[in-house]
Amino acid sequence: MVKRKTKRKAARKSTSRRKVVKKSVKRKATKKSAKVSSKTHLGSKNLVGNVIHFFDKISVAVIDVKKPISVGDTISIEGPKTNFKQAIKSMQVEHTVIKTAKRGDNIGMKTNKPVRARDLVYKV
Repeated sequence: MVKRKTKRKAARKSTSRRKVVKKSVKRKATKKSAKVSSKTHLGSKNLVGNVIHFFDKISVAVIDVKKPISVGDTISIEGPKTNFKQAIKSMQVEHTVIKTAKRGDNIGMKTNKPVRARDLVYKV
């Protein structure tokens, strides 16, 4: 058997590692744009209530009234996928026809187009 010569590695000095200090980066102050609330662009519209339920076969919306509304008023129903105006032709509370709905009433109203629960109802 032939012995191979092995080279010895040179001995290294043990050195202590230095801690790396990260430089802090100064950020420039940025102005945050003011958030525009959805109520500022409404103009002459007043929130009167919101849709609680919609019966699609008979196209009737159940609306929780927050402010008084009457037959003949023009309302706007707005939501993520809904946006139309319509005049109130008739309203019902518990199958009774009424002329004016007050705060806290849950009214049934026939709509021209389908609406969704949580759509907002504005008086125009």
